[in-house]
Amino acid sequence: MKIGIVDLDTSHPQGWIPVEREMGHEVVGVLDSGDVHPQGYADDFAARLEVPRVYTDLNELAHDVDCAIIHSCDWDTHIPKAKPFIEAGKAVLIDKPIAGNMRDIDQVRQWVNQGARITGGSSLRFCYETQQWLARDVAQRGTPHTVLCGCAVDEFNYGIHAYLMLSGILGPGIVSIRSLGKHVQRRIQVNWADGRMGIVVVGEAAQWQPFYANISTEMECAQYQPNPKMLYRALLASTMDYLSGKTDNPPLPFDELIEPELAAIAAQESWNHNSREIMIAEIGEDTAGYNGREFADFYRKQKYPDSK
Repeated sequence: MKIGIVDLDTSHPQGWIPVEREMGHEVVGVLDSGDVHPQGYADDFAARLEVPRVYTDLNELAHDVDCAIIHSCDWDTHIPKAKPFIEAGKAVLIDKPIAGNMRDIDQVRQWVNQGARITGGSSLRFCYETQQWLARDVAQRGTPHTVLCGCAVDEFNYGIHAYLMLSGILGPGIVSIRSLGKHVQRRIQVNWADGRMGIVVVGEAAQWQPFYANISTEMECAQYQPNPKMLYRALLASTMDYLSGKTDNPPLPFDELIEPELAAIAAQESWNHNSREIMIAEIGEDTAGYNGREFADFYRKQKYPDSK
């Protein structure tokens, strides 16, 4: 495919582009909205990564590519930035988190139902360690009934990784969420319809922590930390055949794809309402969700402390 990169906010574009090229795709251009980086950053990035063109217009980029990869850390802009590509009939991969509120989730669902090729999320949903564990004989590893997944940094932009890793292990079927309070980090109980349960540990810690999973079954207790050097490849290998049209089967059905974001939104509702259990079915367009603009401002100030 001919790929266009929308926004260079995080370290992901730099890490993904070499993998995309190794897979046979061509990165034809980048566009940066300036939400995080100063003027001129996109030109420097394109020169360093040998990307032939820096665009300033989304519609023009949409005309020239087969697929857009959206890396904006202000997730509230994912919908307007995806729209020109969807209207042009192009595929879209939205980097995590896909959306921070139900209104945007419903818009993506509508596009998917109309036939648009959209997928995305976190590499942790597809990490090779989870794939390898699930590929083992069930008679030997057993069926997971209680799983703990965690990471540090923040509760949504980075914390969504933990929700996605948990969903990768236990699959779809989350029905409710309950905050378990905070001691150093937040702890969230995630309940499945069939009685299985996950615990997610997210939020700021004294220092960076690796992604981790602890899986309890009737047969064993398994533990692993995904290899960060292989995470980008795991996501791209799982999504590119669908985005390119090589297969019509999405890596995940939409409702399964978006379930971790819904769980995270429900978790925030729970800790905002005295740790009340929140049903996923309760989440609606009037649910607060997470503020993408607020996070992007924070993220920019972390990178550029003197910026206004």
